[in-house]
Amino acid sequence: MNRSLIPNLFTLLNLFLGCMAIVFALQTENITINSNEEYVSSFNIPEKLSLAALCIFAAAAVDFLDGFLARLLGADSLMGKQLDSLCDVVSFGVAPGVILYQLLRMSYMREEFGLDVSSVFLWPAFIVSLAAAWRLAKFNIDDTQRHSFAGVPTPAAGLLVASLPLILHYPAQFPSVNALLVNKIFLYVLIITLSLLMVSRIRLMAMKPENYSFAQNKFRYLLAGIALAAALTLHWLAVPVVFVAYILLSLADKKS
Repeated sequence: MNRSLIPNLFTLLNLFLGCMAIVFALQTENITINSNEEYVSSFNIPEKLSLAALCIFAAAAVDFLDGFLARLLGADSLMGKQLDSLCDVVSFGVAPGVILYQLLRMSYMREEFGLDVSSVFLWPAFIVSLAAAWRLAKFNIDDTQRHSFAGVPTPAAGLLVASLPLILHYPAQFPSVNALLVNKIFLYVLIITLSLLMVSRIRLMAMKPENYSFAQNKFRYLLAGIALAAALTLHWLAVPVVFVAYILLSLADKKS
């Protein structure tokens, strides 16, 4: 049996989970509003964004496993590399773009005359998808990104976006943060910032160390400590906290 078959099947599972994330993000619940019996308005709100987000996190786990299996079996191949990027653009590019589209839609629905907003104002959500595709294509032809990255990796950006519906799922924990996540100005700034970070040439540390020396990996160990503390205290809000810490520690690490 071709040794690359098993890791490639895991890569395709990544794609399947990305497709399911899109399906869940597009499922809606119909809401009808009756105001003083003078008019009745009806609109749809996203119903299963949390499930979409969990599919993206599952895709990230599978994405890690396919690379691990490829190295374990000695089955690295050009086919696997190209397939991985094609699947990643769906799971960590298109699916997060759909989530951002729905979050923008929710933000406008909270405003007066929100039902009349043109979908043109929601299209910027897919700038993240375009940046993800650009980032993945650039990574495939850049041999300098073995021990550090040029720009934020697409899976990291996708997971950041996927964390937003999960944070919103627990409104009692961080009410001010939840209000921010359905603010259209914040979402537009996030979209532009995240897209620029993906296509930038900022050197960021890779999480696979060349060795386990503390002196050479102190920023990786520090990030791991921050991630553990954040996960125990902040729940899903830990994801954006760790994301910001990753950027800052990478900038501080002169080897990145």
